[in-house]
Amino acid sequence: MRYYPVSLDVKNRKCLVVGGGGVGTRKVMTLLDCGAKVTVVSLDVRENLLELAYSGLLILEKRHYRETDLAGMFLVIGTTDDEELNRQISKDAEKLNMLCNIADRPEVCNFILPSIVNRGDLTISISTSGKSPALAKRLRIELEEQFGNEYAELLRLMGAIRKKLLSQKHEPEAHKQLFEQLIRRGLLDMIRGIRKDEIDSLLFEVLGEGFRFDDLMRT
Repeated sequence: MRYYPVSLDVKNRKCLVVGGGGVGTRKVMTLLDCGAKVTVVSLDVRENLLELAYSGLLILEKRHYRETDLAGMFLVIGTTDDEELNRQISKDAEKLNMLCNIADRPEVCNFILPSIVNRGDLTISISTSGKSPALAKRLRIELEEQFGNEYAELLRLMGAIRKKLLSQKHEPEAHKQLFEQLIRRGLLDMIRGIRKDEIDSLLFEVLGEGFRFDDLMRT
């Protein structure tokens, strides 16, 4: 296995995207969704990036890339259609031991971006190690059909239960058995079917008083 799977926390970290076309826009949107502080350097940018810049949600530099743009950045993503420029970005980042991704050029990246399925706090990553983006896309579509929004609701509920248990000074090690029991006894299907009475009954049996679906989902 060539690549080490990891999920990066980019919240409040400075990230640079060079290129403001379609690919660059997609990278920017994902970074913003994850809470990154994004700077875009590009002469030409899509309208939605201009709107985000005007709204103060990102920094836009409408000019050519400079090596000094990397100063203070956590990572850089190159998305231009200029092969020589993309490779220069990679070389500049390598000198700084910086995380660098060049779109569709895994040979000059030190990390690659997987295809992802998001359901709330559930993230499923699919990587073909850069060998076949088409296959990764196909697998993503299949997984999107398999994993619906009920998984997001399940994780919200589990997180609320965990928080409440911790507030009652339960030991985290004791939670595993409780959560496994909830899943084993069909909590996911109950959420999928919006069977709140059954959910409340199961929560009472496993966790005792004070655990009701609607109350927990409001926390």
